[in-house]
Amino acid sequence: MFKTDDVLLQPGDFCFASAGTRIRTLLGSCISISMWHPRRRVGGMCHYMIPRRRRTPGVHHELSGRYADEAIELFLRELHRNNTLPHEYQVKMFGGGNQFPAFRRELDIPRQNIEIGLELLEHHGFELTATHLGGTGARHVVFDLTDGGVWMKHTGRYAADEATATAMQRAERSA
Repeated sequence: MFKTDDVLLQPGDFCFASAGTRIRTLLGSCISISMWHPRRRVGGMCHYMIPRRRRTPGVHHELSGRYADEAIELFLRELHRNNTLPHEYQVKMFGGGNQFPAFRRELDIPRQNIEIGLELLEHHGFELTATHLGGTGARHVVFDLTDGGVWMKHTGRYAADEATATAMQRAERSA
């Protein structure tokens, strides 16, 4: 019998593993990116919470999966360690749901999370194969590294807002 390791990603977590691992997470306004290399059967998932960390000059921080830019850097380190390139991966992105749609906010973190994720992936040469972004409610995401399958259950309304659609169109135009 084939044993599967089950990993539950909490907000800010990052996991990169091989076949036989199943990674799951629950998203609200956060973003999850999954990457799978079909030939090597390795890949990973992040669950980032906000676009970037505020930097203090002269203070060194370990990379954290809490921040979009640092989560992508963690992926890039794993790609380097595995002698693989960004375009070799199947990349999927989920989340960015507005958890409080009745409240207007100056800081639209879900939209910012979507935009920075799309920009960073494009900048580093990753090609998205699937997305489910924006709307309201939660998403439960399960990623199986045995075959690269990603299952997502959305509880809420899926109506990608105008900013999400604009960000996705911008990424498609520059591809």
